[in-house]
Amino acid sequence: MTGDERQPRPRRLSTWTTRRWLRVGVAASLVVLALLGVAGALVMGRTQSISNNLTDVRSPSLSTAFRLETALVNQETGIRGYGLTGIPDFLAPYRQGLVDQKAHARSLEELLHGDRARLDDLKAVREAVDRWQEKIARPIAAAPPGSPPSLAAEQVAGGKAAFDDIRAALESQQERLREDRVQARADLQSTVTLRNWVFGTIALLMIALAALIFEGLRRGINRPLERLGADARIIAAGDFDHPITPTGPADLRRLSGEIDFMRRRLVRELAFTEEARLRLDAQAADLQRSNAELEQFAYVASHDLQEPLRKVSSFTQLLRRRYGGQLDERADQYIDFAVDGANRMQTLISDLLNFSRVGRVHNAHQSIDLDTVLEETLAALSVAVEETGATITHDPLPDLVADPSQMVMLWQNLIGNAVKFRRPGETPRIHITAAREAGLWRFTVTDNGIGIPPEYAEKIFVIFQRLHTKDTYSGSGIGLAMCKKIVEFHGGTITVDPEYRNGTRMTFTLAPEPSQSPLPSALPEATRANAEAAR
Repeated sequence: MTGDERQPRPRRLSTWTTRRWLRVGVAASLVVLALLGVAGALVMGRTQSISNNLTDVRSPSLSTAFRLETALVNQETGIRGYGLTGIPDFLAPYRQGLVDQKAHARSLEELLHGDRARLDDLKAVREAVDRWQEKIARPIAAAPPGSPPSLAAEQVAGGKAAFDDIRAALESQQERLREDRVQARADLQSTVTLRNWVFGTIALLMIALAALIFEGLRRGINRPLERLGADARIIAAGDFDHPITPTGPADLRRLSGEIDFMRRRLVRELAFTEEARLRLDAQAADLQRSNAELEQFAYVASHDLQEPLRKVSSFTQLLRRRYGGQLDERADQYIDFAVDGANRMQTLISDLLNFSRVGRVHNAHQSIDLDTVLEETLAALSVAVEETGATITHDPLPDLVADPSQMVMLWQNLIGNAVKFRRPGETPRIHITAAREAGLWRFTVTDNGIGIPPEYAEKIFVIFQRLHTKDTYSGSGIGLAMCKKIVEFHGGTITVDPEYRNGTRMTFTLAPEPSQSPLPSALPEATRANAEAAR
């Protein structure tokens, strides 16, 4: 044999599915059970037949044969007594014996119906009885009562021999009936034994069939499912490279293959996701570093700009006080431009610092009463409110977990804008509402001011974006951008209601509890300390 011939051939996998195996198994089990049932029914029928023959035919036939013998013995006794004495009373047993004989003979004939051999025995008995009655019984019974004649006495003496023939026929009949009953009992016993063996075999076969079905289910279904479950648990524990080996019927192997295909796809997706995550982590680290550098630059640069701006503002103001009126009108105008530009630059830098501090410096979340915060805000805006005669009303406001200083800045910017951007010649009216909605608090600030065109609804929240010139309305254009940053830091959103036409309606939401961790500061502590000292 060559090396190739000695190599074992790969085992050919069955193409049968679980459903087909179950169908075949159930069909085979039903066939076996049907055969066992038929065998059991045949044995039970045979047992019942023999038992009925024994109890309904053989035993009653033997008993009736004994009763027939008794009736004939009574006849013989009566005839013999009457023949010897001539007394009529002796004929009573004879006559009763005739009645009983006919009844018992008819009963035996019915019991032995179809049994030709036993009916021949009954016929032999009847023939012997007929001969005895014809020769002995009837002539003696017909003799007149009184003293026995000599003929009757002779007939009685000869009747004993004739009755012995009847006894011999009866004994032969009874012996055969007895043998039939013994044989029926033996048949019944052997049939009962066979029945017990058959039902014992049926029980063993049923147990073996149940064990075979259980083992088939265990090997064909339970074991493949357990192996599939074990492989799935290993994969679920994190070993995604663990392969799933298809076992069992064709459909379970197909299921295992599909799950393994899903595993391989997940491995590819996880590899891609891991690669993307690494790239995102690198980009996030670069972005965080860039943001930290930008924030540090803005923070330090804004502080470094304060000193030259203060010098420019101070010296231009000194220049205006000392040389104001001494130069021409254009020189005074230039000095005013320089002073105004320096002041506006200081305001812009201050607002930019406040904007950068949202979520970084101002980050002391605590439970606050917004009614109290609103009162503090109105107190800070009291001068502008009194000058314009503004009417400010509000619904009961809730308690929130938020930063108090940020809430003050939020209300101050929103209410301050409502007072600032009022319609000429009309008293500002401002109303604040609060309502619970989908786990958040929704607030509205409604005024009767000049309003905001819908096309600018998003632009107004961009830092340094203005809809009007500084000569028309003062300000740095950073207020609503700060409001948006504060609201988003507290887990909400802020928008302008585009449906409201009689002024402006600002709508924003706030979470009752902080939904995100405080924003980490990108500035080192030493840098912030140096910057604060530089102020």
